Amino acid sequence: MVMRKALIAIVSYLSVVLIVYFTQRLLQYAPDNSYPGKPAQNGLSEMQEIRLTSEDGINIYAWFAAPKEQDGKIFIIYHGNAGNLLNRVDKAKKLADRGYGVYLCEYRGYGGNSGKPSEDGLYKDARSAIKWLEKKGYNISQFVLYGESIGSGVAVHMAQEYKTKYLVLEGGFSSAVDVAKSVYPWLPVTMLLKDRYDNMQKIKNIKTSLLMLHGINDKVVNIKYGRKLYEEANHPKQFMAMEKGGHVDLFDYGADDVIKKWLETQ
Repeated sequence: MVMRKALIAIVSYLSVVLIVYFTQRLLQYAPDNSYPGKPAQNGLSEMQEIRLTSEDGINIYAWFAAPKEQDGKIFIIYHGNAGNLLNRVDKAKKLADRGYGVYLCEYRGYGGNSGKPSEDGLYKDARSAIKWLEKKGYNISQFVLYGESIGSGVAVHMAQEYKTKYLVLEGGFSSAVDVAKSVYPWLPVTMLLKDRYDNMQKIKNIKTSLLMLHGINDKVVNIKYGRKLYEEANHPKQFMAMEKGGHVDLFDYGADDVIKKWLETQ
């Protein structure tokens, strides 16, 4: 009887592991695939919708506001795993109101775009943003890569590829494996996870100026994973722990002021 119960438990556990393995991207990504409309319909009259095609042929769109000055800084925002770019309207507006250019990148499978999100797919969509801006005559030295949550993995990867000058991470993490382990401690996450966003390994290769913002009350990505990444990063770097902040809500607590002051010192 004991052996039978043990066998049932083992089979049940392995069944769960298999289910999680084959459905893991449904757990890792939570896209809102509804089309949000044009920027002006959402309070961003200064932005335009642009259409482009990723390197593997996926049609995607983005919202863009040019900087007040042709050589001004441009924030390329790679958002997190949930919702779509519509959820980042307030962030984009606060940055645009300060005269910065803002490129709100959208991903495959989000906001009415075709395709399904994956780590490699998000990198392809991210490259499309940078290539589009370069074709418009903007220089890589103007770009401030801004990654929130899982978008921190996208931003770090792009900073490694393109050697950009500025990198800002909001709710960033050491790796998706570390975060997943904290959520599913009973699963062999290290063996199972496909989309790993291994920021720890990549950050060592990056020489950009780095600003990390993290909410002390972040319940999604514990601040310890942000600090872990920060410790591996090269100088110049700055870590700002925001007392009232949670997960990617730091613009509600003055993150735009922090970013402005940081940029002025670079």
